[in-house]
Amino acid sequence: MHDTLPLLATTDFPPIRRGKLQTLQVNLGYKCNQSCLHCHVNAGPNRTETMDGDTVDLVLRVLRARGIETLDLTGGAPELNPHFRRLVQAARAQGVKVIDRCNLTILSEPGQEGLAEFLAAQGVEVVASLPCYSPANVDRQRGDGVFERSILGLQALNALGYGRPGGPLVLNLVYNPQGAVLPPPQGPLEADYKRELQQHFGIRFNHLFALTNMPIQRFGSTLVSKGTFAGYMQLLRGAYRAENLDTVMCRTLLSVDWQGDLHDCDFNQMLGLRARLRGQVRPHLRDLLAHDPAGEAIRTADHCYGCTAGQGSSCGGALETTTGLASRHHPEPALETQR
Repeated sequence: MHDTLPLLATTDFPPIRRGKLQTLQVNLGYKCNQSCLHCHVNAGPNRTETMDGDTVDLVLRVLRARGIETLDLTGGAPELNPHFRRLVQAARAQGVKVIDRCNLTILSEPGQEGLAEFLAAQGVEVVASLPCYSPANVDRQRGDGVFERSILGLQALNALGYGRPGGPLVLNLVYNPQGAVLPPPQGPLEADYKRELQQHFGIRFNHLFALTNMPIQRFGSTLVSKGTFAGYMQLLRGAYRAENLDTVMCRTLLSVDWQGDLHDCDFNQMLGLRARLRGQVRPHLRDLLAHDPAGEAIRTADHCYGCTAGQGSSCGGALETTTGLASRHHPEPALETQR
């Protein structure tokens, strides 16, 4: 696989600093039951990296010490970590909001019986990957049969009360483009998703997050192999909007890898770019017990243009939902409809 960091390290991206730490995004390991083309983590069934129990305990201590509002759990499939349910229960007992970035097929994976019921009982917000409402498009990106299992997962969550308007159980979906293009405007795409999923499958959800594919790991390597890396970077840089700098996720979030090391975001984690914390070479979770990271400089590289291009992109979807800029860079064919 091609290493894209040498292509990204030299950058003129504007310097930024972090504000108050509100979200701890914890990667519980790279093991996953899927291997998706766009995956910036390069996760898959053969990955063995997983966070141990001592580090999970440290996560809980940091949440309490820093008064962090949100615990955002990711992977891989975070649910495959043996300490996942214990961590969720303990964080919720502290009054911390918990987000589970779920690939949906994990809900029907052997050994995960009762997972959906557990998430509902704990009031966990589910952010579920569904790159399209078309079976062909989803299976092409994520593997044969993934769409059908994803629909079954969504229906199971709906049956437990997820996605109900005004209800306490939040279900958000995530869209990634199929290739080297920016996502279309989030608002109209969300309306399309809601119409198609309700009409054909009876599925409801709260919001759709449209995320830009990052030129790193598996997706970045594919761009290099196809000779389209430079063109994609030109697209991201050309669509840069300075106003998106105010709300990029790294200003209020720290990313924790499976070993407890700190990074400014999940993308920097995958590039091996550690956060700056009092000048330490390898800042770790334990350092947050005594040190507030507010005001620290955020490490940037050229991939940061992916978060600030067009409508912007973050773990919570578009940063600016009113812009039509992204649509001018979205030559994908019309999405197929399941009848």
